[in-house]
Order: sequence, then C-alpha cells, then structure tokens
Amino acid sequence: MKAICTIPVLAVVALAIVAVTPVVGRARAAEGGHKSETMKSAVSMNAGEMTWVPAPPDLPKGGQMAVLHGDPSKSAPFTVRFKMPGGYKIPPHWHSKDEQLTIISGTLTLHMGDTMDAPATQLAAGGYHFLPGKMHHAAEGKGETIVQIDGMGPFDIHYLNPADNPNPAGEAAKK
Repeated sequence: MKAICTIPVLAVVALAIVAVTPVVGRARAAEGGHKSETMKSAVSMNAGEMTWVPAPPDLPKGGQMAVLHGDPSKSAPFTVRFKMPGGYKIPPHWHSKDEQLTIISGTLTLHMGDTMDAPATQLAAGGYHFLPGKMHHAAEGKGETIVQIDGMGPFDIHYLNPADNPNPAGEAAKK
C-alpha cells in the first residue's frame, strides 16, 4: 500500500505570512491606501527578506522552506523555495498536482521512476522542470541546492514505500 502524506504547513505558512506582511504593507502604503483583504496584493521580496524555516515533517530532516506566495495547504496557487544541504535526498514519491521547478542555485538531480536508480536528469542553476501530477520521481541535491516550486495547492507528498516517510507519527495518525 502506498503512503499518502499531506504536508502540515501551517507553521511554515504562519511564519511566511509574518515575513511577508511588512512587504505587503509597504506596497499598500505606496499605492496610497488600505485595500480590502479579499483583493489580491502584489508581493515583492529580495532573497535576504525571505524567512527560512525547517521543512515540514513529511520531508527528510535538514531541508528548509520559505513560502513566497500563497498557502501550500490551501486549494490555491503557491510559490515556495526549498533549500536542501548537499547530499539531501527525497526518496521515490509523487504529488497529486502538477509542479513547476526552477533551480535557483546548486544542482538538482531528478530520478524519473520508482527508485533512486531510475534514469536521472541533472538541472543546474537557472534550469526548469515541469512535473505532471502523479508522476513517480525522487530528488537529490548536489551541494547546497535551492529550488523554487510553483503549483496549485494543497501540496502533498505520497511516498512509494511507506517506510521512507520521515514522519511515521503523521502516517499513523491517518490510519
């Protein structure tokens, strides 16, 4: 049976909202006033303004995430940056929805298939990859690697082998 893991990103999202609020406030002030919270707002930030937090527990330890736009736990568009240390590996898995990956720095190796030995593509900084939903793959970083992920939430991860899930408590709670 395949493991199904919805990443609990509430803590990540809360920290990102705190980090983005001053930027959105400055943009609104520049526009000449307060807008309704139901209206979309522009979001701008430089790399030094991003708030990095530990990756959600359904991803291997050592990864960090910064939410740039949206809420990955909601059914809406989102953009996150994912930072992985050198040698970081995400075992074979799939996601319910399409993802667009842009390599910001480092090198990302994507293994397209059911194992870490599956045919691989290496993407360097500036590289791009469109990943259709439900496509089996695995990933690893060579050196510190930062990947931007754009997609439609909610973001989830489904490990092919339940033993690969680094969050067994989360898996047990779903049963």
